[in-house]
Amino acid sequence: MICDNLSVNNGHLNFAGVDTVDMAAKYGTPLMLLDEGKIREKCTIYRNAMKKYFTPDSMPLYASKALSFKYIYKIIASENIGIDCVSAGEIYTAHQAGFPLERAYFHGNSKTDSEIRFAIEHGVGHFVCDSVEEVAAVNEIAAEMGKVQKVLLRITPGIDPHTHKKISTGSVDSKFGVAIETHQAYELVEGVLKLENIGLDGFHCHIGSQIFEYDPFCDAARIMIRFIADIKKMYGYEAKTLNLGGGMAVRYTEDDPEIDYDANIKGIAELVHSLCDEFGVKMPNILMEPGRSIVADAGMTLYTAGYLKEITGLKNYISIDGGMTDNPRFALYQSPYTVLLANRMDEASDYKCTVAGRCCESGDIIQEDVMMPKPKRGDTVAVLTTGAYNYAMASHYNKVPKPEVVMIKDGEDFTVIKRETYESMISNEI
Repeated sequence: MICDNLSVNNGHLNFAGVDTVDMAAKYGTPLMLLDEGKIREKCTIYRNAMKKYFTPDSMPLYASKALSFKYIYKIIASENIGIDCVSAGEIYTAHQAGFPLERAYFHGNSKTDSEIRFAIEHGVGHFVCDSVEEVAAVNEIAAEMGKVQKVLLRITPGIDPHTHKKISTGSVDSKFGVAIETHQAYELVEGVLKLENIGLDGFHCHIGSQIFEYDPFCDAARIMIRFIADIKKMYGYEAKTLNLGGGMAVRYTEDDPEIDYDANIKGIAELVHSLCDEFGVKMPNILMEPGRSIVADAGMTLYTAGYLKEITGLKNYISIDGGMTDNPRFALYQSPYTVLLANRMDEASDYKCTVAGRCCESGDIIQEDVMMPKPKRGDTVAVLTTGAYNYAMASHYNKVPKPEVVMIKDGEDFTVIKRETYESMISNEI
């Protein structure tokens, strides 16, 4: 099994100690299951490693774009770490959950004036500013409100982490951040230091997602520590904080390597300490933004198998009652997943078929060429590692309601997001 919260009992797939076939029968499908224990375990690994290997004030920020809803912010708050938000909607959700917003960092490359005001009004601790014009807007609105807003500046280090182009964010021509290579990052810092309603706290970079090696993070750290030293020499400003972003990978299939997050953080920290000594700067507080690696393998989606279609000599398809409306990642990135028949785990996986979604779209595929027992209508299909960027990216395409989300804690199951009904789906329509 690709994760230690999976097991098999009486031919059924168990997840976080519960029978997934029973869960599908109890709640219906499509159904997302979440393992609270696994979420907390990952938070603990990141929190402890960062405080141990960096500075005591270093901490992870849960990148809530991976999966944002009220209950998860309650978990993150109780784990005493921060959050990374990318919209006023995420900030509002965290606020409604009682999350202390002084531990929130507001990202995004196109913040609107209303979002900026909303975040300042609600006491968001830091903005991560993405451009010269955004900094000017934040400064102007903060001045109108009589506030000084703390910010990090998003810097583009020019790193290629060899991940999918659509989830690579650190190259010079990215829509995110201001590039060091073009010298615009230096000009940005010079301008920001003159603004009265901006409190510059440090810098941020992010190089991409689903990165298995930690060497690209080390490359980014090397560039950013040098940048901090250059800024100190040029303008007399020394950054207190360096956010190295997120992007550590998770296992989606047995072919993916296992990842030791503690060891990765330790390796990055050793380099950062040596670089600070080399360039003569103080060790900044380090932030990181795990999202996928906090929630991905804490999630599983269950479907009910529909119709089997065998195209003689070519291909076999098994349809399910969900698809790209609750998991668009294969359509977007051709993302690999592990797919199992949860009710027939004791049978040989000797039949090859493609798992096809229900949408009227030829690209609505969950996974191609999966080996499983020959599926039958009514089987329970389990797609593993769906906690990140599945429900968070869900849509109403084809007017399909979003699924229910059920949390599992200490063997008990309870709903944290209700299943949408046709009525609730159109509740804002006139």
